[in-house]
Amino acid sequence: MTVGAVTPDIASWPPLDEEKRALGQRLLDWAANDTGVGPQLFLVRGAEGSGKSHLLAWFLAGAAGHPRTTVHATVLAAGLTAETFAWSLGRQLGYGPLSPSRLLDRASQDERPLLILVPDLHRAGAGPADLPSAALETLVAELLEPLLALPHLRAAVEVGTLGLLAGHGAEVVEIVDLGQGDGGSGNGQASYAELVAAVPRTGDGRPDWSRASDMVLRRVLDAALRTDGPDAQKAAVRGLLADPGFLVHGSATALTAVLTDERIPVPGRLREVWKRAAPELTAFHTDSAERAALLHAAAVGTDPGLTEYLRPLAHQHWWSAVWARRALHVSALALVPGVERGLLASDSTGRLRTYDVGSGAALGGTASPSAGASDGAAAPSVHPTFVRPRSVAPRDARSALLLDRSDALLPLVTEDDPTAAFALERIAEHHGSAALTGEESLVTALGSGGTRSPYAVVGDRGGTVHVWSLGEYQDVPRSCRVHEQPVTAVTCVDTADGLTLTFSAGADGAVRLWETSAEPMPVPVQQRRYLTTALAAADTSAGPVLAVAWSDGELHLWHVFTGRVRVLPWLHGCDALALTSEGLLVIGGPEGLHAVRLRLDVLWER
Repeated sequence: MTVGAVTPDIASWPPLDEEKRALGQRLLDWAANDTGVGPQLFLVRGAEGSGKSHLLAWFLAGAAGHPRTTVHATVLAAGLTAETFAWSLGRQLGYGPLSPSRLLDRASQDERPLLILVPDLHRAGAGPADLPSAALETLVAELLEPLLALPHLRAAVEVGTLGLLAGHGAEVVEIVDLGQGDGGSGNGQASYAELVAAVPRTGDGRPDWSRASDMVLRRVLDAALRTDGPDAQKAAVRGLLADPGFLVHGSATALTAVLTDERIPVPGRLREVWKRAAPELTAFHTDSAERAALLHAAAVGTDPGLTEYLRPLAHQHWWSAVWARRALHVSALALVPGVERGLLASDSTGRLRTYDVGSGAALGGTASPSAGASDGAAAPSVHPTFVRPRSVAPRDARSALLLDRSDALLPLVTEDDPTAAFALERIAEHHGSAALTGEESLVTALGSGGTRSPYAVVGDRGGTVHVWSLGEYQDVPRSCRVHEQPVTAVTCVDTADGLTLTFSAGADGAVRLWETSAEPMPVPVQQRRYLTTALAAADTSAGPVLAVAWSDGELHLWHVFTGRVRVLPWLHGCDALALTSEGLLVIGGPEGLHAVRLRLDVLWER
């Protein structure tokens, strides 16, 4: 226990009736006990309306002000399965939405002493009753019990009158009646027909789910599963799944549970689309345009019918998907200077190809990792036998600087161009020679940028950023030590007023800005406990914008001159980014190549 630490005084917490104070004090004492001795589990039992949820809500309201009672995650378990519970817990712990097995693995490696709250565990479970994944017991056995086996994790759990988790040596409070209801059970048994009848109608008589009550949206799919008779049940469920309006407005957790059942027929490729979007759709996105944008992004390139239906509503949001090439595993990405709408991408085999940034259409091959040419492109004059680029900085359509997975800088010239070959070879030679003199000079990141003239930006293990002009020969770069840790990602942009802004990310989770004619900013523009996986910047009609992808799956858009940040809830991992001046963001990673249109006119509105 921390020397001199004492249990927080219950009098300093939110008001609690005298008859509840003893129970509140027990919960507070349990949470504040950081000795490692005592039960990891605190169970709150009692009948509906006895005040169980009120007690946990009271604790949560006061816990944030006391370091020893800080709650790291609160998962409202009602209607959740093991999968959706894991997504919610993973997001709150900072891991991102993970499967139960991956969540357990990450939690086991977390060095923090974790405290979680689980209200309404007795109401968990969703989907067809005969499906194991729908059962409350599956959530307990596959997720909660393994979590409680971790010595650094403790949980306060509401279990109703059920004997859940009884064998874990828990501290238990049994609430008979605190005179403070929980708001009812929420388990009304209205029929499917009654619930659908309560939904307002459109002009042509269809259900208008955008005006349905929260109660109907939560319960109607479960009611459809309870419909008498297999044919009637199938018709009810099929009707909801075939209604895109319900997909946008209905309960995302209920839909996820139902679509897990492969026996239920679905229209088009909905099951594949929903599986892709569900981790984000279940993250409390209540705005219909945002839910439509997420579902639309998952449907683009997979389900044309659903894509077209959702497009008008998705386009009302501040971002929306434009195109997708899902078969590619993209490791490197950059806009091609001097080529209108040209985008250079490297796949996992090392093959470099160019695409039209507006449509995603392939424009041809640039070079393959072998010494031969690809798709009619000339053989590279300077290119090793095997290359797996993890970053690329194009000089033009015929030449580029590559950062291989072996951390070597390599020039690529696909035509007989002595000027390009000489300039790129000079950069590779400079950093190769520097690396021989000390490990701090080993190259760890490569980026590109510039509209007036193309640049290559190089980051090294010692935290120094080097800016090279690719448009003209440069014997030495402009260099500055920007980080105390190795550089993990770099990019740059030149602005209309003549500034060259260089952005870099370090292994300490800091993103920094260096205007190359001055000293770097003294403080990071962003600092997180995750690694940056990709950077891209552009000078747009709204001013310079920086896109930052993080290892926890978040994608941030930073308005450089005002410091405002928006989080784009992307559906996939991101290893590479490119951003055009018109606001088209291209995202590359293991799940393919995707383009997203940003509405620059409303991007920074709240």
